[in-house]
Amino acid sequence: MKNIYHIRRMHADEVQVAIDWAQQEGWNPGLHDAEIFYQSDPNGFFVGELNDQIIAVGSAVCYDPYFAFCGLYIVHPDFRGQGYGLQLTQERLHYVDSRNAGIDGVVENISIYERIGYHLAYQNMRYQGIAHQAKSDNSAIVALSELNFKDLAVYDRLCFPAPRDVFLKAWIKQPDSRAIAYVKQGQLMGYAVRRKCIEGHKIGPLFADDFNVANSLLIALEQDIVGDSIFLDITDINPAAMRLVERHKMQQVFSTGRMYLKGQPKLADEKIFAITTFELG
Repeated sequence: MKNIYHIRRMHADEVQVAIDWAQQEGWNPGLHDAEIFYQSDPNGFFVGELNDQIIAVGSAVCYDPYFAFCGLYIVHPDFRGQGYGLQLTQERLHYVDSRNAGIDGVVENISIYERIGYHLAYQNMRYQGIAHQAKSDNSAIVALSELNFKDLAVYDRLCFPAPRDVFLKAWIKQPDSRAIAYVKQGQLMGYAVRRKCIEGHKIGPLFADDFNVANSLLIALEQDIVGDSIFLDITDINPAAMRLVERHKMQQVFSTGRMYLKGQPKLADEKIFAITTFELG
């Protein structure tokens, strides 16, 4: 029988397949990533089927007419190296159209992504540590639910290449999470979200005006999960982020190459102490 391979849009209930595969790859997804990722752009999730069996998955979330992020790219181990993933990626890039697009590429595959047209901008590095009890001035820490969402969206846009209101509203209210901000004299100076994952908790984004604000947010997010594993995905273009993970005695466990099709967006890199996710940017 001739093999029949075709690519189609992913159904909502199939996103969990991608999340399960991500767990098998050791990516440690969040417990509620599937539903939140999907609602960010329901048209941006794809599967490759061989004889009606899903063998490849990938996303291309279009945030606005100018920026997209491609992630959750996995080919089942039994079908790698046969061109199926490339066809799925070409379909995703067709959907991205003329937008700039970002990816977090596995380091050993960077040369492959460069051949597709991506350009390496910097490294993202995952750090793991243990939540510790620590004293800190919490007078400026407030729940994100107390903020005007428009103020949060404006601050987020300083650190992310596009508005992402649909994603952000779901992200900060997801179950098994905690979302806080640092507000002083009425001024929003940073915010952070912690979500429960298969293993421990990931903190991202962690955006802050400076090291001290970021440190206060991180300490605040540790206090009710003391002894649990925590993970931060930092960039190598913010030296203060490296200082932060060193202060908290965290160890690097993984890295990716952040790549873009049309060049690195201009952001407040000094405010990015942890990105949101490797999958959606």
